[in-house]
Amino acid sequence: MTLLVIGSTGTLGRQVVRKALNEGFQVKCLVRSFRKGAFLKEWGAQLVYGDLSVVESIPLSLYGVSAIIDCSTSRANDLHNVELIELQAKYILIESAIKANIKRYIFFSIFNSFNYQDIPLVMLKLMIEYRLKISGLNYTIFHLPGFFQGLISQYALPILDKQLIWMTSESSLISYINTQDVAKMTIHSLSIGQFNQKTLPLVGSKLWRSLDVINLCEQISGRRAQINTIPIYLLNFLKNFTQLFQWTWNISQRLAFIEMLSSGYNTSTQMKEVLYVLQTDETELEQLEVYLQEYFERILKKLKELNYQILSNEKNISKIEF
Repeated sequence: MTLLVIGSTGTLGRQVVRKALNEGFQVKCLVRSFRKGAFLKEWGAQLVYGDLSVVESIPLSLYGVSAIIDCSTSRANDLHNVELIELQAKYILIESAIKANIKRYIFFSIFNSFNYQDIPLVMLKLMIEYRLKISGLNYTIFHLPGFFQGLISQYALPILDKQLIWMTSESSLISYINTQDVAKMTIHSLSIGQFNQKTLPLVGSKLWRSLDVINLCEQISGRRAQINTIPIYLLNFLKNFTQLFQWTWNISQRLAFIEMLSSGYNTSTQMKEVLYVLQTDETELEQLEVYLQEYFERILKKLKELNYQILSNEKNISKIEF
């Protein structure tokens, strides 16, 4: 089976490519820049030029492809192109998949999205989901929460760099998951007919509040976080104010997305059906505590090595000066 992975250089996409190659699949990666995707080629993937904003390049990329895994997404701070990328191009991709007789189409969407249809990025995801459901394709839509990897820039690095962490006064409960676990379950699902035409959650085994994650980072790193709390009402005011002016719409939409994740957003759900079909035990999913422990150990070790080199160089310099 030949897979076409879209968004292959992203946080999730690269893990999907790596897992697929390890499992013996032939993998094509749709890329806009061969230089940016060079590491995928080194892994053994075939790079295919294509750009979702250049719709003419989409049909040709499906030649010889059996399944599509769409890991691409628009960021909430880059919404000026979101309508083109997330809607028009994805519709053409789905139409092309129908004509090319693609056997499986996997799409990743936002968990609990039906409750946040007023947010443009979420609404567009829902529209793509609906188009897939009426397409006749053997689709699987996975609803995802946050990733472990996103917590590094959000909490871990600011703590190490002694920078401010901004958070709201209200906290959500999010069952973060490692992208490697998502990739493993996604690739496994390709060979299972029970996943055809299904919408299913892929979530971690534990719910986390922002403050819980910060406390865990502090405990492991031995460093204190500097936290600045923003009231929800102020976030809502800024969102509504920036919505008044066309040149600040992107800011308003980004604030709306942040507000969604801050105001009672809850990814609590059971994944028993998915794990049962995959013949996977919940204990096989990586725990956030283990992930962050390994991350901080690597970083702190590198910092110690760097400090040792600096001290050694200073001693050598002082000897020369003497």
